Amino acid sequence: MAQQTFLYQPRISEVLKNIRKVMIGKDEAALLSVVALLARGHVLLEDVPGVGKTMLVRTLAKSLDCEFKRIQFTPDLLPSDVTGVSIYNPKEMEFEFRPGPILGNVVLADEINRTSPKTQAALLEGMGETSITVDGSPIPLKEPFFVMATQNPIEYEGTYPLPEAQLDRFLLKLKMGYPNRNEEVEMLQRTSGAHPINTVEAVMSRDELVEIQKQVDDVYVDASVQRYIVDIVGATRNHESIYLGVSPRGSLSLMKAAKAYAFIHDRDYVVPDDVKFLAPFVLPHRIILNSEAKFEGQTAESITKKVLEHTPVPVQREHHE
Repeated sequence: MAQQTFLYQPRISEVLKNIRKVMIGKDEAALLSVVALLARGHVLLEDVPGVGKTMLVRTLAKSLDCEFKRIQFTPDLLPSDVTGVSIYNPKEMEFEFRPGPILGNVVLADEINRTSPKTQAALLEGMGETSITVDGSPIPLKEPFFVMATQNPIEYEGTYPLPEAQLDRFLLKLKMGYPNRNEEVEMLQRTSGAHPINTVEAVMSRDELVEIQKQVDDVYVDASVQRYIVDIVGATRNHESIYLGVSPRGSLSLMKAAKAYAFIHDRDYVVPDDVKFLAPFVLPHRIILNSEAKFEGQTAESITKKVLEHTPVPVQREHHE
């Protein structure tokens, strides 16, 4: 993808420049991560180890002056290791809450499929409800709150794949992939001395980010674009190769992502091309294929592509004032 920097909203452009200092050839993953962040959504990153997932999230957190937390999911991790725990203080003669890593602003949930469903649920509750429950009491999460969860696609032994209902909690599902030869050489050159992340400075405060998230909510979506979203999603529910299509949450997610994408490109309205670009990242992980389609080697990604090709795009009208 070759997006020009000048297309971006100026404040967001500074964040993306910071990521580009550290990450080479990952412009699309960086852009989509910012889309999810501005839309108050979360990202599931399925990729092999060592392609820069942690570095991307750390750079994003530093750029936004946000508190970064990392959770390494393992088979023996407990829900309280994620949410925190109340410990009795004999001096004060009362229980004190020790917050867990989920109470950060930007949270990397590494290898989420390596822990039990019970522990996964502790993270997913926070993602869905913007609060967690500890000892029966709700605790609100900080604003902003952004989770990037990773899972390794090749190690299935001893893993607990996320159920479809939980996959639906993620706004986007991404893959970063390996760098090409020139990118990998440049990476070696950049990191031969001090690591570039050490030079990254905050270009936006947490309060500014929360304000921008509110501005994204106000981005205009024409009724014709809303119908386009519904037509795309509806086509997944009636497709012969799909056992279970995209839920209404998927429609909302696609619209929220499109609003953020439009804002990043310095527009206060969504165009059909925003929806078309984002659909391959928002919809496939919400689709369950039937057994015949799986046997034929079809994928949710390939079917989403066909659905987009066959869904009429609304004619662009003049934006309202």
